[in-house]
Amino acid sequence: MSSSRWIRRMAVTGSGDVRLVCFPHAGGAVSFFTGLARALAPDVEVLGVQYPGRQDRRREAPVEEIRRMAEAVKEEVCATFWDGRPCAFFGHSMGALVAFEAALALREEQSPKDLTRLFASGRAAPSAGRRPGDQLSGDAELLAELHRLGGVGGDILDDPEMVAMIMPAVRSDYRALATYSMVPGASLDCPVTVLTGEADPLVSPEEAALWQGLTSAPAEVHTFPGGHFYFQDQVQQVARVVRRALLSY
Repeated sequence: MSSSRWIRRMAVTGSGDVRLVCFPHAGGAVSFFTGLARALAPDVEVLGVQYPGRQDRRREAPVEEIRRMAEAVKEEVCATFWDGRPCAFFGHSMGALVAFEAALALREEQSPKDLTRLFASGRAAPSAGRRPGDQLSGDAELLAELHRLGGVGGDILDDPEMVAMIMPAVRSDYRALATYSMVPGASLDCPVTVLTGEADPLVSPEEAALWQGLTSAPAEVHTFPGGHFYFQDQVQQVARVVRRALLSY
């Protein structure tokens, strides 16, 4: 099966021996990972998580809880995509939290699933607590934040029709961020790779390094030129880090 309700097989991906499930940022969609899927092909098969309330799921009610999103993805990964190949999760920004919670949920399965690695991108470790930006509310504040962080083109943010189209998903994702907190003591047992932009206003080096305390396995931190959406200009460099981590497994 090439896709399911929550998970899409990227059209440009390969069918390699390793699977990478990618979780988008707040307001984001699977298309954010098209470049990464292309860069990793054919060695790694890339699957993208499609949250409800956007793109082909825009008519569905958004989910406003991080753990509910994570549980839904975990269920579909186990039911449809767990076929014996190594599987890793990659989450950017809010997606790093959803990926972390989905990884924790995998460990709670009656027959626990072993995740190869978690890639946490553009997000302070959840042990750092809620971030100031997680508490934003009201379209004016949210739009100002989108402008500040980049990642959404100015042509879109200056178009009232496009803004009306994207804001329901943005609002719901920020509501999910505002109510999320990590269960104290939660920890993984898979390796963790942390990726961050050197000028990211949302993640300090110290906050990125805190991810290392959330696993009993080895962890590493990689810093790239750029801000919160460093990813967009560093796809090949990110792909090299991901490929090296996964194919040496």
